[in-house]
Amino acid sequence: MIKLYDGGAYLLHGTEIIADTPDGKVHGGVTKEEARRQTIAYGILEEHNTSGNMEQLQIKFDKLTSHDITFVGIIQTARASGLEKFPIPYVLTNCHNSLCAVGGTINEDDHVFGLTCAKRYGGVYVPPHQAVIHQFAREMLAGGGKMILGSDSHTRYGALGTMAVGEGGPELVKQLLNKTYDIKMPEVVGVYLDGEPIKGVGPQDVALAIIGATFKNGYVNNKVMEFVGPGVEKLSADFRIGIDVMTTETTCLSSIWKTDEKIREFYEIHGREDEYCELNPGDTAYYDGMVYVDLSKIRPMIAMPFHPSNVYTIEEINANLKDVLHDVEQRAVVSLEGAVEYSLQNKIVDGKLYVDQGIIAGCAGGGFENICAAADILRGKYIGADEFTFSVYPASMPIYMELVKNGAAADLMAAGTVIKTAFCGPCFGAGDTPANNAFSIRHSTRNFPNREGSKLQSGQIASVALMDARSIAATAANQGFLTPATEMDTEFTNPVYYFDKNIYANRVFDSHGEADPSVEIKFGPNIKDWPSMSALPQNLILKVVSEIHDPVTTTDELIPSGETSSYRSNPLGLAEFALSRKDPAYVGRAKEVQKAQKAIEEGKCPLDVLEELKPVMEKIQETCPDAGKGNIGVGSAIFAVRPGDGSAREQAASCQKVLGGWANIANEYATKRYRSNLINWGMLPFITEEDHTALSFKNGDYIFIPDIRKAVEEKASVVKAYVITDEKRKMELKLGDLTDAEREIILKGCLINYYKG
Repeated sequence: MIKLYDGGAYLLHGTEIIADTPDGKVHGGVTKEEARRQTIAYGILEEHNTSGNMEQLQIKFDKLTSHDITFVGIIQTARASGLEKFPIPYVLTNCHNSLCAVGGTINEDDHVFGLTCAKRYGGVYVPPHQAVIHQFAREMLAGGGKMILGSDSHTRYGALGTMAVGEGGPELVKQLLNKTYDIKMPEVVGVYLDGEPIKGVGPQDVALAIIGATFKNGYVNNKVMEFVGPGVEKLSADFRIGIDVMTTETTCLSSIWKTDEKIREFYEIHGREDEYCELNPGDTAYYDGMVYVDLSKIRPMIAMPFHPSNVYTIEEINANLKDVLHDVEQRAVVSLEGAVEYSLQNKIVDGKLYVDQGIIAGCAGGGFENICAAADILRGKYIGADEFTFSVYPASMPIYMELVKNGAAADLMAAGTVIKTAFCGPCFGAGDTPANNAFSIRHSTRNFPNREGSKLQSGQIASVALMDARSIAATAANQGFLTPATEMDTEFTNPVYYFDKNIYANRVFDSHGEADPSVEIKFGPNIKDWPSMSALPQNLILKVVSEIHDPVTTTDELIPSGETSSYRSNPLGLAEFALSRKDPAYVGRAKEVQKAQKAIEEGKCPLDVLEELKPVMEKIQETCPDAGKGNIGVGSAIFAVRPGDGSAREQAASCQKVLGGWANIANEYATKRYRSNLINWGMLPFITEEDHTALSFKNGDYIFIPDIRKAVEEKASVVKAYVITDEKRKMELKLGDLTDAEREIILKGCLINYYKG
């Protein structure tokens, strides 16, 4: 089904894979370095690189996009850094805080803020319920050979020939201030598609199979996935888009696909045929890795809780139900740390797996073809009147309208489906939260613990499994009993899609790049400025205030989604939720340490407000007698094995900073975007090579880092530090690669300070 090559590989004429060999044999008459330049990704990156050095890229993007969880913070940061006008097209969508159901006027205040900013600075504003961020980008922003930066991790438009990157908000701030996105040239991994999917298999099935094969071994981590091979042309544009959006869950940096007539037709349908560009790798392209996918061998898949990589075929689940559920329960012991009792055994009914809820939604599931296929499966059937419920969220209002016109919406509703408007809520716990102990199957992007909205601290737990829309509909047709779509005798109608551009023309505000400085920005009472942040001191005392030993820590665990999203525009208010579902005592511990730093900033003695610091300082001054005389800072740090998987949301880092955080210590960082968020908020992204089961420090310990400012200034890669307990134990912390700009940001204390000068 899927094969990963052990090393690099050449692709000749787009059809022949030749594995790289140690002898460095030349293929196609070109060297390996020349062949590297024949990937699609290399050409697009070269076109957008401003450094003149293809090893150290400084990228300027063509367009930007954000949603209403992130755009307020981004614009507030840019305003504090000197923003006068959006220099490139910037689209503000409203698909996350659309319901305005929690927090009074908070969400709608953010929307009004976004509209007035689009007018003042020359942007585009998409009102709530019109489109989810990525569907609008596909329909209205993508272009062949272009690059788009979005403040959402699922910013992926590679199937349309657009290299798109999801990053934390500060990276968009840099683009708004005419700065660049600075990275080393990423490796490019080929994804060679062969064969053709069988009837009943959808894009989520293919995506989950790829995620299962590549996530755990980091095969494509922070790399570009380039989709090639004869199987690509067998897939519709919508099918490719459905695979592409899920590449985020492999932890890759970006994606790009070869393009053809079907993609040209997509642009033509959307009235933008001039944006089409045929893209193909050169005759001899070299890839740093190769993923071979036989599409004909893919079967309906399911990603069981609590990660998209925990994949099985649905046939495997049904054949080994008790064993698989037991395995999930064992994984939950690690993921949930015993906070609640968790069992799935009661979901076995008459030897079958019964699910409580089905949802097709968002940037992954809400596409036209997915929903039409679900309607075909459910036509003439009924989901039943028991616990099972079924909701469908079309990804945009134009899709919704076409579903109404072609009768698919009526077929779904007749079957008992509830059709809702374009909204990302089910994907992050702000809509259709299941009942306690319920099991939900979803064609959406993620199934992390508690992401669906349950709260461990309140004794709540629900489970989400990811599936394709077709098998979700088949399960709905069997009234909640898990069923692969391949078992249904369905005649898929594959209706033609007609895009109605007037919906957007009549509702979306588009400044066409013209700023109007006379427009006054409207601020709701919850929209707050960022608090002031101190520069990095000469010496630093850190208290470890949270210690997390999960194999991977997601951004949802660092700052939960759901109702917390109502406070995204209030840095101090949002910070109260940091780690609330993972380590509820974290906020209190961090605030206690922060008192010492605030005392320093006010010219007072930190020992007067934090008694426990006195013996620590005494121990430090035994060997560093000058420490503390106007040259020291005090802050908090967290340890996690591999933090940062998942969302691009900068708040996973900024909330720590607002609470006095000055560092993360990790064995490695799950994604580049999380590490970048730490740096942009002036936090030190430390790496320790100590095994997480035998650390030289523990939660509650103080760590003294002498001359940290000097170490950053002098580009030291290894920093000496001391664990301060009854004794002083030496340890080493690594900073990893940092650009000159990143070092300066850390020295200044955050990106805002950096741009203020």
